[in-house]
Amino acid sequence: MRLALGVTYRGSGYRGWQSQPGGQTVQDQLESALSQFAAAPIHVVCAGRTDAGVHGLNQVVHLDTDLHRECYSWVRGTNTFLPPDIAVQWCQPVPDRFHARNLARGRRYAYILLEAPVRPAIEQAAAGWTFRPLDGQRLREAAQCLIGEHDFSAFRSSHCQALSPVKELRRIGVSRHGVYWRFDFEASAFLHHMVRNVMGCLLMVGSGVRDVAWLQQVLASRNRSLAAPTFSPDGLYFLGPIYDADLGLPQRTAAFGWLPGDTGVQE
Repeated sequence: MRLALGVTYRGSGYRGWQSQPGGQTVQDQLESALSQFAAAPIHVVCAGRTDAGVHGLNQVVHLDTDLHRECYSWVRGTNTFLPPDIAVQWCQPVPDRFHARNLARGRRYAYILLEAPVRPAIEQAAAGWTFRPLDGQRLREAAQCLIGEHDFSAFRSSHCQALSPVKELRRIGVSRHGVYWRFDFEASAFLHHMVRNVMGCLLMVGSGVRDVAWLQQVLASRNRSLAAPTFSPDGLYFLGPIYDADLGLPQRTAAFGWLPGDTGVQE
């Protein structure tokens, strides 16, 4: 039997999603909890790997098991063995053809940024920070020049394992909510560090340090060294994958609505 699970986690205490020696990753914690619940080894495949410090609001995984339990038992039972900053939100049987990564039609991230003269304390790790005032119009103009199918090599980590740097960036939404900015990203897929590298460049333009023409040149150059430094993982949230509607998988979780500017309505 194949199951799909939706998982939320606060990534600040982990070395990213993917399993590593030492076990301090979200995947390691989840597989350990699932294996304890099932009393048998359980391995999962995720929709999208996240970096160290990046949070997940609807990470989707699939697993295969011979254990037959009600879905609510998988949720509550697995959560019994998980630390407080990771929780399974839902479980659903899926067809054998379902693959959490390969069937995703796209993926969504949000970045929450605090604009303030001094660094945050309460929002530490939950929001990024800039002390430079930002101009919304400049941010939106910069974002628009990145929309479409491009070679995003200039925004790609040297450790990226993607077969191709060509991705379709479908949307970058920019909105302000008091002292917070929210950036929404949707793409066919993302390269390693792509959102954080784009964020660094957007903030250079939004603060007036660089202009939009510079960002266009960076994109065309395909040269990572010309772009801004990789921005902090604080404030970056994986909102989850996008699947065909006929699969009937939840598009959000109970934790989804707390983000500034988020009504909880699927866009």
